[in-house]
Amino acid sequence: MFREMRRKKQLLSEAECADILERGSAGVLSLLGDDSYPYGVPMSYFYGDGKVYFHSADSGHKIDALRNHGKASFCVIDQDHVMPEEYTTYFRSVIAFGQVRVIADEQERRRAILALGKKYYPDDSAAHRDEVIAKEGKTLCMLELCIEHMTGKEAIELVKRRRPGAVTSPEEPGACESGAKRVESEPECR
Repeated sequence: MFREMRRKKQLLSEAECADILERGSAGVLSLLGDDSYPYGVPMSYFYGDGKVYFHSADSGHKIDALRNHGKASFCVIDQDHVMPEEYTTYFRSVIAFGQVRVIADEQERRRAILALGKKYYPDDSAAHRDEVIAKEGKTLCMLELCIEHMTGKEAIELVKRRRPGAVTSPEEPGACESGAKRVESEPECR
């Protein structure tokens, strides 16, 4: 159902993809929007347990798109270093695919709001966080992307730097210096 990545040497492991999602601060959520036009919207997020959580207003283009078609992709760019003299970019990124749902259960919704708040303001007091949630949380919609498929990729120059002498022959696509294969992840959602 999902395409395999062509340049397997540049494929990041599941753990590397998870690390990128954990440390990233923003990404682009892509949905099927009005009149079947792609709709990509920058989003802050929280990643945990193989899922990505977002906050949203309870109405608007994003919510309308999700109600019509819940499938989505989410892209996070970890690195984007332009190398003009080489006519290339040293990049590292992750793309996750899955179904997005509105979190309806109040306890689950509150846990997601707290996790998002702690990510962006880790030093806030619990009392202040509770005060903000009480004030603004009622109109806040929380979304969950259950990841069905995820791939990460980095520039070949970064692969070579991280694994000097790495095996990069076409006979062993995706092989690392140790000989271990990288895999595209497809974590199960509950």
